[in-house]
Amino acid sequence: MSVKAIPDGYHTVTPYLTVRNAPKVIEFLKQAFGAKMSYDPIKRPDGSIMHAQITIGDSPVMIADENEMAKATISTLYVYVPNVDSVYQQAIKAGGSNVMEPMDMFYGDRSGSVKDPSGNSWFIATHKEDVEPKELAKRAEAFHKQQKGKAA
Repeated sequence: MSVKAIPDGYHTVTPYLTVRNAPKVIEFLKQAFGAKMSYDPIKRPDGSIMHAQITIGDSPVMIADENEMAKATISTLYVYVPNVDSVYQQAIKAGGSNVMEPMDMFYGDRSGSVKDPSGNSWFIATHKEDVEPKELAKRAEAFHKQQKGKAA
């Protein structure tokens, strides 16, 4: 029996977050997005998390506390959900800090953003409209003109 190059339940790309205070980030993800622990975290001798894995929807996310060899880095993740407004409010109640309240975007998603306790940005979105590439280019141009006008 041969081993699969990509294990069952994984995707070609799997996020791996190196954070400060992994238990707090994991608890936030459970409350904000309904994350489930895949198995008990593997701990270092000092009790910090060497490796943990959660699943949000159908996507695994690996998490570890920073250490001497791997310092915490800020990441941005994009999460599709059925109801962005509800999940955004849930994420705020779970301790996320507001970056952007949900709004309809030119590219066809309604999205908002929060930061977790370690500073990672989580864009939360519900896809509302399929936008063809030519239309997307026109909308992007209009969006940039509108943003430039706001900066003046």
